[in-house]
Amino acid sequence: MRKSLQFILVGLAAMTGLTISPTIAAAQDMELRIGPGGVGVYERDPYERYDRRGPRGCDPDDALDIARSEGLRRAQIVRMSPRSIVVHGMTRRGPERMVFANRRGCPEI
Repeated sequence: MRKSLQFILVGLAAMTGLTISPTIAAAQDMELRIGPGGVGVYERDPYERYDRRGPRGCDPDDALDIARSEGLRRAQIVRMSPRSIVVHGMTRRGPERMVFANRRGCPEI
């Protein structure tokens, strides 16, 4: 009797495990938010896109950092355009100018 009862319980556990797994996968599009308005359950939009690429152009602070690492002292941006960033500063030989492309990574022109 015990053997048949164990067999039935194992069979029921396997059956409930198979029926629960699709509902768990479908519940991943739900979101529980707790905020000033109280507790709420929201559905996520499966077609929502996140832009993880960051800024598209050259960050002016990055251009200054690159110019300083190349030996430009008192570096400052003198001109920014949609295509380039111009940085002026001083080197051991005198005034110097560096031009960077206004794209990600700030490549030097």
